Amino acid sequence: MSLRSLKLDYRSWIGIWILSLLLLWEGIAWILHMWMSPQQAASRLPYLHDVLAALVRYSGTLAEQGAVTFGNAAIGFAGGAMLGLMLALLMSAAVWLERTLSPYVISSQMIPIIGLAPIVYGIIHHAEWARIVMAAYVTFFPIVIHTLKGLKSAAPEHLELMRSCGASLPARYIKCLLPSALPGLFSGMKIAAPLAVTSSIVVELMGAPDGLGVLMVSSLYYGSAQVGMFWATIMLSIGIGLISYLVISLAERWLTPWQPEFRAKGGNAV
Repeated sequence: MSLRSLKLDYRSWIGIWILSLLLLWEGIAWILHMWMSPQQAASRLPYLHDVLAALVRYSGTLAEQGAVTFGNAAIGFAGGAMLGLMLALLMSAAVWLERTLSPYVISSQMIPIIGLAPIVYGIIHHAEWARIVMAAYVTFFPIVIHTLKGLKSAAPEHLELMRSCGASLPARYIKCLLPSALPGLFSGMKIAAPLAVTSSIVVELMGAPDGLGVLMVSSLYYGSAQVGMFWATIMLSIGIGLISYLVISLAERWLTPWQPEFRAKGGNAV
């Protein structure tokens, strides 16, 4: 069997898994509607086709509020990624810097998002900046950890060769250390991107004037009358996080083609 056919089979299995999940959703919703009143069943798990209908019906509102959430999350993600990259570069420059900064970087993540969000929102008193700060907060930690690991993975013999050739420190970083760190950087970004969206929504739940979190709260307030809107908001939030992950994955494939999983493989697989 060729590698191409294996890839097609793998994609087919993903499609089967997604289809099975959707059918399971419809089946559970059907069972709930058999044993409960329509309002009670819908409040627990509505039919998938009702959620999809709500996505279409409220597409304008969802797109507008989703853009607000995604925009703030993207700005915070970019800022957190830059901060994480700079911290990783500093920590890689000297062992004493890594030992000094590591406890602070790790301890900064001890506060849960749901506890920190109202504190940040209460201090800043600005919904947009609070969302950006929280998105940056959840972004920089995985960036630091994975980028630092990538910087340490550079081949010692390559660094020694560059030192023997008289290469400067910036040249060693540009030609050797940073390319080694790119896979780790992208791994951290793929983890952080969905978290940035989630943190922005958490801030919106605290009383922001707009965003997907506001739609969630308002739809919960109206109960079963807006259950479709609530689940449509959840689906859109998942979609935004998934798209962010896929975009970063495509950028990784384009910028780091030397990774083993991206190399073209010839021959046949048994």
